[in-house]
Amino acid sequence: MGHDQLARLGADIVLNGLGDADEIEATRSGLERNHRVRAVYNKADMSDGEAVRGLIATTVETFGRLDILVNNAGIQFTAPVEEFPPAKWDAILAINLSAAFHGIAAAVPLMRKQGWGRIVNIASAHGLVGSPHKAAYVAAKHGLVGLTKVVGLETAGSGVTCNAVCPGWVLTPLVEKQIGYIAAEKQISEKEATKELLAEKQPSLEFVSSTQLGGTVAFLCSPAADQITGTAISVDGGWTAR
Repeated sequence: MGHDQLARLGADIVLNGLGDADEIEATRSGLERNHRVRAVYNKADMSDGEAVRGLIATTVETFGRLDILVNNAGIQFTAPVEEFPPAKWDAILAINLSAAFHGIAAAVPLMRKQGWGRIVNIASAHGLVGSPHKAAYVAAKHGLVGLTKVVGLETAGSGVTCNAVCPGWVLTPLVEKQIGYIAAEKQISEKEATKELLAEKQPSLEFVSSTQLGGTVAFLCSPAADQITGTAISVDGGWTAR
């Protein structure tokens, strides 16, 4: 989230994530080609705390410093709380919350030493409000907002800031799947299912775009945001306003 905008501003990029190897390589080489920055891919497993800390160490070995950390790993599973599989609870907390903790813990000393750093946690509207059947996700995202506040306080005045971005519905493969599910269940078109999904939560009736989120991340890394720390910025089409 935001790697394209940050590369446009001249940042070297370390990518992490699951996906098709060819697609990952196309993204990596595209960043280098389009923005004349260095971009590398690191396949560290975000569910393994030591691997996350290793990712930070490898970044510093590769580029000599670490200026910006964007914590964006996330998975989802839905079920009523009494039916929620404990293994799914553990996995969601590990990837959506603990991965950010390990990354931040490894990054903060390096950023303090430099006297400058930006930590941006991609939380969710569900970091601020709840929804049924999302016990683990909502708990993890609320936890991420809480972690953001603590790290903002601990680094205040050091040149390092820590903030959370809380998106509403973004059209990701995860959300496309939910739309397909609603369409099939209610026997309506995908267009109608999309409208239904948005109408329930997002008053603007429009998806948040990844470009808008990237722009928000880039803003938090700009001098205009030097005094913004320990806070959560909603990019949600009005979701949390009501």
